[in-house]
Amino acid sequence: MFLTAVLAAGCKRNFDEYSPNTPQIADFWKTSEDAVKGVNAVYSTFYRTAALYSRWIYYHGILKSDEGYGAGGDGGLNNLVSFNQTNYNQDLTASTWNTLYVGVFRANQVIANVPSIDMDETLKNRVIAEAKFLRALFYFNLTLYYGRPPLQLQPSKLDDAPANASADEAYAQVVKDLNEAIPDLPISNSGDDLGRVTRGAAYALLGKAFLQQKKYQEAATAFEWLVTGEGKSIYHLRPDYHDNFSVKTENNNESVFEIQFNENLAESTDDDVDETRVNNTGSSIAQFFAPPGVGFSDGAARRWLIDEFLVEKTTDGQRDPRLSASFLFDQTDSRGPQATMVYGQSFASRYGSGPNATGVWFRKFLNDDWKNEEGFRSPNNYRLIRYADVLLMYAECLNGLNRTSEAYEFVDLVRKRAGLTPLTMAKPALDQPAFLSQIKHERITELSGEGWRWADLLRWGDLGPQLKDHDPEFTNFIIGKHEYYPIPQQDIDLNPNLTQNANY
Repeated sequence: MFLTAVLAAGCKRNFDEYSPNTPQIADFWKTSEDAVKGVNAVYSTFYRTAALYSRWIYYHGILKSDEGYGAGGDGGLNNLVSFNQTNYNQDLTASTWNTLYVGVFRANQVIANVPSIDMDETLKNRVIAEAKFLRALFYFNLTLYYGRPPLQLQPSKLDDAPANASADEAYAQVVKDLNEAIPDLPISNSGDDLGRVTRGAAYALLGKAFLQQKKYQEAATAFEWLVTGEGKSIYHLRPDYHDNFSVKTENNNESVFEIQFNENLAESTDDDVDETRVNNTGSSIAQFFAPPGVGFSDGAARRWLIDEFLVEKTTDGQRDPRLSASFLFDQTDSRGPQATMVYGQSFASRYGSGPNATGVWFRKFLNDDWKNEEGFRSPNNYRLIRYADVLLMYAECLNGLNRTSEAYEFVDLVRKRAGLTPLTMAKPALDQPAFLSQIKHERITELSGEGWRWADLLRWGDLGPQLKDHDPEFTNFIIGKHEYYPIPQQDIDLNPNLTQNANY
């Protein structure tokens, strides 16, 4: 009995303590090289398998809205976008939540540790500013999709148990991070720094955060830096709309911020890459959005969108050219399915009169202009924020401020690029509600399939069963519940201060 007691006492230890054989965080943050590597690790959160900008973020922003649906054999996805989620640890929502917090954790490390490094002050401030922008972006997504995310603003400790923040508190943190980041961000980047955060990107995300809360004046002020201020000489609409979605014209002057992708051809198989070994630095969304025969077709577009593009013709009597750049369907080429090419074959020969004959697929993330099949490693960058988006949001702000007459010119810039009659001529006397309805139309024709439809519907208060005319899945939508995803149950089980979202 004595020996047993001694042995038992000897086995008591704190299993949460760090192993002395494991490198510690405090051992890392010593040099400017460490600082840059640290912020690079925050960017690399984008590429963690599936959960964020490689694939699933588009499911949340596109397929869950009335413009898309689950078209393939992924039952979890199909249930999710049909508002039939019963498993609150379901991978599509729980992994996105978890990965966003991986990004927050990495950003917090940079923000907490880089200030004490002895290094060039300009570089130091830039690195911290990039981390604050990225933390703001992660929290923007957490607030947009989950509504009440806990705010973790210091490097995590094992006993942390933060409570939910309100949406207002979370957006306030997004705003704070962006305002602190802006002065130390460069106006532009080049060379190896191309793709890093710029001042314009921070102003644009700041405007989005304010607009999502309908704080029109604050949003307008943020957007003005890009539209009428210092950024006006930097950002322009590309003459060719398709330039915004082609691998051949990345990082152009319409792009405010884009997620950088490449094919990482060193890997031996074209598949999702296990993040414990190496991130897949290509995007896998093309594989999952491409039509049958060249991809998995897990996500597809609703056909009502096509009618929205056909509401009006160009000034020379042609179809809106953005339609063919936005979708693959039987009339992508206006001459019909025999002339419409789908990855090297005509639409008619691929799909004929079969079950896919009336299918519509989002085209903007695809590579059909230079490939005959898709894969898991698309090098095509995602233009997260475009200047056209900024112009339309700025017009929405001016209209919200009852400055509708001033808003016309910014919508007209977008319409003129598409060859449409300027709104000042077509509809010169719209009142405030009518102008907002016009903005809703303009955002469909300009931004369909780019990931902002859910945010738009939420901001406008348009989510509800009435959308079933566009998307039958909205028959299941419960107002006061489905505006946000459930918080993962596994997190609630571990954190006594965390509570579930309403009606889950």
